[in-house]
Amino acid sequence: MTDIDTNFPETSFLEVSDVVERAVDASPRWRALDPSNRAEVLRAVADRLDLAGAELVPLAISESHLTETRLRGELFRTTFQLRFLAGVIDEGDYLQACIDTADESWPLGPRPDLRRLLRPLGPVAVFAASNFPFAFSVAGGDSASALAAGCPVVLKAHPGHRQLSARCGAIVCAALRDAGAPDGTFAVVEGDKAGRELVTHPDISAVAFTGSAKVGRMLFDIAAGRLRPIPFYGELGSVNPVFVTMRAAAARLDEVLSGFVASFSLGVGQFCTQPGILLLPVGVLDYDRIRTMVVAQPSARLLNDRVDAAFQEGLEALLHRPSVEVLAEGSRQPDGARTPTLLRSSVGGLLSDAEHLLAECFGPVSLVVEYEEESHLIEVAKMLEGQLTATVHGELDDEVVPELLDLLADKAGRIIWNGWPTSLAVTWAMQHGGPYPATTSPLHTSVGAAAIGRFLRPVTYQGMPDHLLPAAVREQNPLHLPRRVDGEYRIASGQD
Repeated sequence: MTDIDTNFPETSFLEVSDVVERAVDASPRWRALDPSNRAEVLRAVADRLDLAGAELVPLAISESHLTETRLRGELFRTTFQLRFLAGVIDEGDYLQACIDTADESWPLGPRPDLRRLLRPLGPVAVFAASNFPFAFSVAGGDSASALAAGCPVVLKAHPGHRQLSARCGAIVCAALRDAGAPDGTFAVVEGDKAGRELVTHPDISAVAFTGSAKVGRMLFDIAAGRLRPIPFYGELGSVNPVFVTMRAAAARLDEVLSGFVASFSLGVGQFCTQPGILLLPVGVLDYDRIRTMVVAQPSARLLNDRVDAAFQEGLEALLHRPSVEVLAEGSRQPDGARTPTLLRSSVGGLLSDAEHLLAECFGPVSLVVEYEEESHLIEVAKMLEGQLTATVHGELDDEVVPELLDLLADKAGRIIWNGWPTSLAVTWAMQHGGPYPATTSPLHTSVGAAAIGRFLRPVTYQGMPDHLLPAAVREQNPLHLPRRVDGEYRIASGQD
């Protein structure tokens, strides 16, 4: 099966209520586990998914047009994320434990004993993505980071891979149960109505969403309009512009073009970090050369028929813009496989029609925009909306670069120098987010160690007896966590 399964049973209102109720019951017990114990549970989930790879990968193939190699790599990324986040909570700094002991001589007057840490929000709703059936789906980054934070998860499965979602959900639930997690720590629900009910349910404390701007904005407004508004962490859309300075184009145009073509066509253009705009100096581009490079890219099918139809609609909308012309025309073959399309416009055309030319088109298409002087790069950067990434190919002493980088830092969550945005590492320093409409919460990331922070909030305990404090801020530091005590950062054992 390679298209969306419309016959899969949807979760009823009563079933959603029961799932959330069990998540509420699980919440105090799941958050009460020491971080090291919760880390071991996450590692157990990763182990179980690895063992099920021979079953899960063929199931993913049957529900998508993705290759076995791609899916095996994605499953590895999924279990790596779980183990990586287990290491983050094992280390303990994510709690930001901070202690100010009582001080009668404090300059502003006697200071009480204050102890601050981050506390899990409670049950979280996660919406799975379409383009990553493993890494941004059932056990993907949002679920993993919420579980790591100490929050139960109710996941709304994506309709593009329902059978895989059901099987992954069963494996995750079994692994959690066998590793000692309380019943209700994780569940999967089906259907758009169930998704809406999760966002409006009074016991859901936050929502993580990856998907279209239209649906994401609708759910964001619902979350914000609740009687008790809750955080909505939505990743919605980005064109990830690439700026090439004149000197960089003169020094290494072929290298830039080959990297660009490989990046925008990677995975049939179905990456949220796909570069959708390339700004080049006018006159440097050999149109026959770039056409040959694009045509040489392999054809492949988009995820499913619904994604293919949406891409075709977006592509046709771009083709009908008055300032756009075709550099390399992609094709749709009888089996549905597509080759990439490359379009061209001028910087004047872009600036006068930004609403349409800077709209994300999810699939294998990108737009080359030719500029006449480097001040145009500044103009484009100023009018950009929020982006996940922005890339600059330049030379070290390019005069335009400092101002351009400063402007782009206001517009994007990750700035790439002489590289490509489609490589998204799972690390401590990664930022995957950006100002709206890239995401609904530019203060946070959905990839990397800091992703856990979305599902925590600070609480300070004042004058509290030691035995009533959370373990993370007790006097003897029983969890051996790194903590800041009276302004001094202390590394776990020996000093507390």
